[in-house]
Amino acid sequence: MSGGNKAVAYIKPGEVEVRSTDYPTLELQDGPGVAPANVGRTCRHGVILKVLATNICGSDQHMVRGRTTAPEGLVLGHEITGEVVERGPDVEFIEVGDVVSVPFNIACGRCRNCKERQTGICLNVNPARPGAAYGYVDMGGWVGGQAEYVMVPYADFNLLRFPDRDAAREKLLDLTMLSDIFPTGFHGAVTAGTGVGSTVYVAGAGPVGLAAAASAQLLGAAVVIVGDLNAERLAQARSFGCETVDLTQGTVEDQIAQILGEPEVDAAVDAVGFEARAHGRDSEEAPATVLNSLMGVVRAGGALGIPGLYVTEDPGGVDQDARTGTLKVRLGLGWAKSHQFNTGQCPVMKYHRGLAMAILHDKVHIAKAVNATVITLDEAPRGYAEFDHGASRKYVLNPHGALDGVQAA
Repeated sequence: MSGGNKAVAYIKPGEVEVRSTDYPTLELQDGPGVAPANVGRTCRHGVILKVLATNICGSDQHMVRGRTTAPEGLVLGHEITGEVVERGPDVEFIEVGDVVSVPFNIACGRCRNCKERQTGICLNVNPARPGAAYGYVDMGGWVGGQAEYVMVPYADFNLLRFPDRDAAREKLLDLTMLSDIFPTGFHGAVTAGTGVGSTVYVAGAGPVGLAAAASAQLLGAAVVIVGDLNAERLAQARSFGCETVDLTQGTVEDQIAQILGEPEVDAAVDAVGFEARAHGRDSEEAPATVLNSLMGVVRAGGALGIPGLYVTEDPGGVDQDARTGTLKVRLGLGWAKSHQFNTGQCPVMKYHRGLAMAILHDKVHIAKAVNATVITLDEAPRGYAEFDHGASRKYVLNPHGALDGVQAA
C-alpha cells in the first residue's frame, strides 16, 4: 500500500501546521530531527499503521511553545492507536488488520534495559541517549504519529494487539489513552506508593494529572486530592470524585489539612514538570515549585512519583540554571524525611495490557476522566491553541473517521 500522507508539523514557537508528507516506508529517512546515525535505518521488523486515533500531549506543547530545541518541520505525535496495513518481512506475530496500541517509548526488546522492562531507556533506538519516542526532539528522530499513517519499528515487541477488533473499536476513545497518559499517570501513582487506603496528592490537573488521579482511585486510594491554578481543570477533577486544592487560594498544606484533618499525604505525584508556576494569583514561572511543595506535604517515609517532564535544555528557562535543567530543589528536606524520588519516562509496556483489561471490562473510564475531545486532523492547530490556553480537554485527532460521533462516556 502506498500513497500520500498528512501530518501535523511544528513550524515555530506557537505554530503548528498540517502538511502533506511522504507515505511511510520501513526505512527511517532523513528529515527534521532525525539523528544522523539513524538515517537509512532499515526496519524489516516494523509495520505501517493506519492511524485510528492520535492525541495531543502536554509534552508536545512544550515543543510548540518553543521550550525545546525542536527543529522546524518536525512531525509531532507519540500517542498512537492504529490498524496494521503493512508488515515487514521479519514480523512474525502481528498481522495486517490488527488493531493495536503503540507505546510512546520505542524499544528494541533486545538490550539489557528492555529485558529488565525498562523500555523507556532502550539502549539501541537513539544514538544520542537512552530512550526514544515518536515525533519528539532529541529522541532519535522517529517520525511522529499525528498523521494518517506512521511506521512503527520492532512491532512484535512494541505493539499491544487487541484480540477483539470490534471491542477495541467500540472502546477506542478510552484505549487511545494507553499509548501514554494513562500508563504515565498510573506509573506516577504506583511509584508514589499509592495503595488501598492511601491519601494521595496530585499536582497538576492537566490530562496526565487527571489520569494519575483516576489511577490512584483504581489502585484503591481512600482520598485523591488534585491541585492546580486552573478552575476549569479543578472542576474536571471533581467530576469523577477527587477533592481539589486551588493554588490561587492559600497554601497547599492548609488546604490539604482542611480536607484530611492533617497537612500531609501518604503519596504525591508531580504531573506538571519544568514549566511549573509559583503558587498564588498571577504567579510567575518557578520550575522547582512542585517538587519543593511535594516534599513539604508528603509524610516522612513517603514517596514522590515524578512523571512530569524535566529537560536538560530549555531555551525559555527563567534563568541560566533553568535553561540547563538545574533547579533549586530542597533536597535536604526530602533527605530529612527519607523520601523516595521516582523520575523518568514511564515504561508503558509494564502497564498497558493490565490497563487495557481495566478499560475493556469497565473498571475505569479514562476518556471521561480526562475529558477526551475528538477533533479532525485538520483541526489540530486549533486543538494546540486551545490546550495552550488551559482548556480542560484531552484532544484526540481522528484522521480516518474511526471516532466520528464518539464522545467520552
